[in-house]
Amino acid sequence: MNEGVRTLTRPTNPTCKKIKRTIVDSDLKQDTGGNLMSVILKSLKDSKADEIVQIELRGKSTLGDYMIIASGNSVRQLNSISEKLHKALKSSLGFNARIEGKNSGDWVIVDAGDVIVHLFRPEVRAFYQLEKMWQSTFNEPIENSSG
Repeated sequence: MNEGVRTLTRPTNPTCKKIKRTIVDSDLKQDTGGNLMSVILKSLKDSKADEIVQIELRGKSTLGDYMIIASGNSVRQLNSISEKLHKALKSSLGFNARIEGKNSGDWVIVDAGDVIVHLFRPEVRAFYQLEKMWQSTFNEPIENSSG
């Protein structure tokens, strides 16, 4: 398991088994899980992102396989984290991720295909509470990356 990252899971809905099987098959073609996730998580940790949470979406949504939520303390830090993540994905995997929300600075989204990264300032993250929307109970954090 990745150090400093919490993984959220929810019991699989029996009606989603067919969808889940399709997603797993597409993962084999795109190698979404391991390499993409490791590049993203390393970039976030290297950029000093706080409170990194990983939520598995497989079988729950067609948005992607994973959602990662992290915080930055200022607009400048959020922009820096998103730019460094974009460069890491481009240099490591040749993947050109889309970045949305850089101008507002409160909530930046990096769309890396099967992984969606949400970057928030702490007070905005507390307001929207995406973790609560996608998961009612959390696994214990392995390590808090903010301290």
